[in-house]
Amino acid sequence: MLSIEDNKMLIETGANTPMGKLFRRYWIPALLSEELPAPDCPPVRVTLLGEKLVAFRDSNNQIGLLDEHCPHRKASLFFGRNEEGGLRCVYHGWKFDACGKCVDMPSEPPESNFKNKVTIKSYPCQEYGGIIWTYMGPPDEMPDQPVFEFTLVPPSHRYFSRRIQESNYFQAIEGGIDSSHISFLHRRVHENPTPTQLAVENGAPKFEVTKTDYGLLIGARRDTKEENIYWRITQFVMPWYALIPPTTNNSKLRTGHAWVPMDDENCWHWTFSWIPESPIKEADLAKMKEGDHELHAALIPGTLRPVQNKDNNYLIDRELQASKKNYSGIKGIGIQDAAVQESAGVIVDRSKERLGTSDAAIIVARRVMLNAAQGLENGVNPPGLDVEQLKVRAASVMLPRGVPFQEGASELLKLNEDDFVYSY
Repeated sequence: MLSIEDNKMLIETGANTPMGKLFRRYWIPALLSEELPAPDCPPVRVTLLGEKLVAFRDSNNQIGLLDEHCPHRKASLFFGRNEEGGLRCVYHGWKFDACGKCVDMPSEPPESNFKNKVTIKSYPCQEYGGIIWTYMGPPDEMPDQPVFEFTLVPPSHRYFSRRIQESNYFQAIEGGIDSSHISFLHRRVHENPTPTQLAVENGAPKFEVTKTDYGLLIGARRDTKEENIYWRITQFVMPWYALIPPTTNNSKLRTGHAWVPMDDENCWHWTFSWIPESPIKEADLAKMKEGDHELHAALIPGTLRPVQNKDNNYLIDRELQASKKNYSGIKGIGIQDAAVQESAGVIVDRSKERLGTSDAAIIVARRVMLNAAQGLENGVNPPGLDVEQLKVRAASVMLPRGVPFQEGASELLKLNEDDFVYSY
């Protein structure tokens, strides 16, 4: 369990909180590039770390991320006109460029220089790897942009999605790095199970957790009836990423997630799917885009809220659950996770929980996050800012008994740049 004080520090992400200050030291995935598809397209609302913002792509293809509300009379710039190199408030015509500078103020007389004295809060943005990233921290502390494998593969090799999750961000992270729950929540019936599938059914894995310069290397060991041991190896990358092991090491599709706080009670759930060596098959890509996929959920049209949500009990099928073909009765791995994480409430009171040996990774991750926030308060730079440290992979592998997973899977856990095709 955590103390009430530590839990409060962990979950609060506002600008003046320890965790909020920590998160503002990283580049943040804010939007999919496709959400701003062309110059002068409609602006998009986005809430990050408790701040209501509006993003737009100007006439010169520059991305702007501004305070949603015009500094004049606080009308929302979401309704603004994106035109001629800036976003114009429709209330009185005040216009702001991508850097937040007021460039036109038609409601004032021509001789007025008032516009030169007005700016709006803005955050720098960069676009690469199919994602629009922003930095919300001190300008003189801006780190290099993160480079993950999924940002380097060609567009045909990847598919990303984001959706709203109605819980505090860390409840989602805890699910992402918890390898033991797959034996239950995501269990399936296999007619002719492979040794790996049989191993996954072992619901009591033994965890080995190693602190790294970027976060955590988490090995979950499952004994088998064979000579080998099945290891699922997850990478937790600060401050909110998890690289998830494939079902087997022969699986080509790789998966990662990010859980970015919208505020203290909601987060953006990002899912990254990619194949390093080849394009995603058209049939699989179609399922991802339609939300008919285990990881990428269908969304209510015009929103980023899943069709399966807490208001309809995630469309749980009790007959399917009773048939044992689907342990939870809920369709989709991603929504299965959301259901149990949201069901705990928007903010979990961790002072009342009871943890076991299978929670080893979660216990260490909490301490890593809290130490990073406390360290920043004392002038220590956060972990995971060195882009070279981010060249890592997750893995799923059978290893001989007695071989440490860090040693036996060392080559699988490295991102070897010669193994895949760059998009640049």
